[in-house]
Amino acid sequence: MTHRLGRALSPALGGRERMRFTGHIAGAGTASGTRLVLGCWVRTPHGPFADVMVEHPDGHRQLLAPDDWVADFVSSTYRFDEVLRTEIQVSREPAEAAPADAGDIPGSTGRGSRWSVQAGPLAWEFTVGPRDPLGWLLRAVPAPLSRTLTLARMSDPIARVVMRGVRTLGTAGGGRTEWYSATDLHRIAESSASWDGTDLGVLADVLPSPSFGFGSTPSTPGVTSLTTTVRLPKGQLIPAGR
Repeated sequence: MTHRLGRALSPALGGRERMRFTGHIAGAGTASGTRLVLGCWVRTPHGPFADVMVEHPDGHRQLLAPDDWVADFVSSTYRFDEVLRTEIQVSREPAEAAPADAGDIPGSTGRGSRWSVQAGPLAWEFTVGPRDPLGWLLRAVPAPLSRTLTLARMSDPIARVVMRGVRTLGTAGGGRTEWYSATDLHRIAESSASWDGTDLGVLADVLPSPSFGFGSTPSTPGVTSLTTTVRLPKGQLIPAGR
């Protein structure tokens, strides 16, 4: 079932509304050429939710969204050929001995944790691996500073060079500005996925980079802890949350 835009909107508050989404983004490629990007959000204007972006080997881009609000907002921010509204379940089993530095964002289970995603035709499981060297650097940046637009502007040129396919700042459609504030990065150690019961193949790099929008997930499969901020221009309407 595809979903078309048409939700009720509410006025932006104040001169410029900033909407913040805090959680995790997991990205992985498969031997079949399908690329998967999971957004698992624990603090948002809409409450906790998860969504999945899928780019198939032929370039067909799909958004799997749990409700109309998510479908409307995400599909107005990124580019998709189809939006599928479906129930999304994400479960996480912590490692037997979770490390003390598992992460600062609620819901993070750290290295060795096992994630399971059920989203319509997609079944995906992956295991979180060791912290990437960049993850140690990200953790050293104070959280209030990491969320600023100024730091996003400074880090964007570096991110483009250091992490193929990644940007920290860009436009999000309709005159909106969006920036990513990453606070940690772990690699994915193992992954298995199927689509409509068909195995998508073993874990692979996320290449070519998915063309959902200005930003993407790193080419190396991983789980990023972050806050995404979307700033709307004055007077623009925003989707009414829960």
